[in-house]
Amino acid sequence: MSRTEQAAVPDHLAGQRLDAVAAQLFPMYSRGRLKSWIESGDLRVNGAVPEKARQPVAAGDQLDLTVDEQPLAGNDKPQAIPLDVVYEDDDIAVINKPPGLTVHPGAGQADSTMQNALLHRFPQTDLLPRAGLVHRLDKDTSGLLIVGLTLEAYTRLVSDMAAREINREYDAVVNGAVTAGGTVDMPIGRDPRNRLKMAVVSEGRPAVTHYRVSERFTHHTLLRVKLETGRTHQIRVHMAQILHPIVGDAVYGGKVTRGRNIGEDLRKALNGFPRQALHARELRLEHPITGEELHFSAEAPPDMQRLLDRLRAAQA
Repeated sequence: MSRTEQAAVPDHLAGQRLDAVAAQLFPMYSRGRLKSWIESGDLRVNGAVPEKARQPVAAGDQLDLTVDEQPLAGNDKPQAIPLDVVYEDDDIAVINKPPGLTVHPGAGQADSTMQNALLHRFPQTDLLPRAGLVHRLDKDTSGLLIVGLTLEAYTRLVSDMAAREINREYDAVVNGAVTAGGTVDMPIGRDPRNRLKMAVVSEGRPAVTHYRVSERFTHHTLLRVKLETGRTHQIRVHMAQILHPIVGDAVYGGKVTRGRNIGEDLRKALNGFPRQALHARELRLEHPITGEELHFSAEAPPDMQRLLDRLRAAQA
């Protein structure tokens, strides 16, 4: 049995190569699989088989991808893992992910992920890519995720995400005193010196992060961060690049506590914080079926709240 997924090319991707655009509009599939589908004619542009994977596309071009539905793989089994469901209807669900929960199975973790939990909580997602997950959060980042519960809703949400029509805002506790808000516009790609990390690299994909100051502390700052793009580790990389790494981020330099006259209790709390202090707080989108404007908000989890309380107490 096969199904067809559809997406329209948004204005900001016009003129780019078909294979690159397909990777953004159908992010649940690898570039290798998408290229093979282009070559086999399973991915069509405006109903026609493309001549080559690198041909440019125009704004408004319709991409139709025919995918053979496969039975669940062994590691994609339903598991009764509790989920904090903020909202659900027949078409979508919004989940508040706790820190420490991996979003989907991969190298190093075959199960016990949010994807396994979704398959148990919403069995209708068993034939959707990654159980309907439209985007992801790092394992140790908490906060809101949007899930499509039907193929139509999922396909439209993926298209909206690629068109930057789904707004996401995060709370981030960063090292250093940030004096004012700003924008980081720097491309992100694999770190050439460490393939397990991302980095600002000239040949990377465009990445734009906006931030503003929510609360100031002596040696740290609580930022509200808005994503314009959604690259892997984007906020973590960009904050480190401007020398304000996220507290607790051992990968990108946030694990080192700097600053004079930091009390021993606060220093202990900072050094002992077990993850990056990053939380996906706000989610704004248009319902993919009804068109209703939706807004969801979730407070930071207890560990991050305790950290903020320690920072505030040190100001007194």
